[in-house]
Amino acid sequence: MSSCTTQLNDSVTQTNGGVLPCPLSVTQKATNKVKSIVAENDFKDRIYLRVRVQGGGCSGFQNKLDLDPNYNEKLDQLFEFDGVGVVVDKRSMLYLDGAVIDFHDDLNKSGFSVTNPTAKSTCGCGSSYSV
Repeated sequence: MSSCTTQLNDSVTQTNGGVLPCPLSVTQKATNKVKSIVAENDFKDRIYLRVRVQGGGCSGFQNKLDLDPNYNEKLDQLFEFDGVGVVVDKRSMLYLDGAVIDFHDDLNKSGFSVTNPTAKSTCGCGSSYSV
C-alpha cells in the first residue's frame, strides 16, 4: 500500500505514522495508473482522484471515481498517496472506512476497483452494495 498523508485542516497534516489511521487505502498500482492518466492528458491545474459514494444500483450504493481539479476544504477530506491527491467528500467518508482502491490490468479484469469492507451485501454484478 502507498503511504497516506491526510490534510486535517489548513495548518495540520497527519501521516499514517501518526495517531490517526488513514480511513482508506490506495494501492501502488492504482496510484501509478492515475499518474499515467494525468501525464497523458496534460492537465493545466492540479488534478485529484475523487472518490464518491452515490445512491444507485440494485443494492443501494455505488462507488464513483473521477479525476477532478476541485478540492473544497469545507466539504472534502484530502489524502495524499504516493504523490496522488485523493479527495473524498465528508458524506462519502461515512461509507468508505477501510476501503481499498486498486487497479487491475488482467485478462479477466481491467480497471479500477474499490473493495469496501463495510458492504453488507452486493448485487449480482458487484457494482453496487448495501451497508
